[in-house]
Amino acid sequence: MSLSMYQASIPVFISILGNLSEILTKAEAYAAAKKIEPTVLIQSRLAADMFPLARQVQIATDGVKGCAARLSGTEIPSYPDTETTFPQLQERIAKTVKFLKTFKPEQIDGSEDKAIALKVGGNELSFKGQVYLLSFVNPNFFFHVTAAYAILRHIGVEIGKMDYLGASPSSAKAA
Repeated sequence: MSLSMYQASIPVFISILGNLSEILTKAEAYAAAKKIEPTVLIQSRLAADMFPLARQVQIATDGVKGCAARLSGTEIPSYPDTETTFPQLQERIAKTVKFLKTFKPEQIDGSEDKAIALKVGGNELSFKGQVYLLSFVNPNFFFHVTAAYAILRHIGVEIGKMDYLGASPSSAKAA
């Protein structure tokens, strides 16, 4: 059985964003329990030249909403990057998941050879749909979600691999 473009994208994005949301819930509870100003966690980073937690979440959500829109030929919703609180980051994730859930398999499937062009850091990048999804979007998405996880884990938030993967990754559903 082959794996479709839809199966390799939308359900995966929704599942991992749900896990990221749970991780942020644990981070917010950790800040409250330890009497740490939540902004300290939200602005934390692992290295001076690395984006902080809030930006990691913003980039992860931007990447997947852009992917779904580009592969389906629909307009990419624009979110201002203004989140400074855990509730705002949660709202961004929820808004992204809601957007992703509007897609049906037939909107994404068949986009393997679709021409995709985008600008990244002032550079024009061109891809075919499948290469865009599997070699650009997925690695970037997982990188930024992993960075968010690592920032919080480094601070001391009690999260582990199963928080990142979710309770049952094999049962991830798009709906």
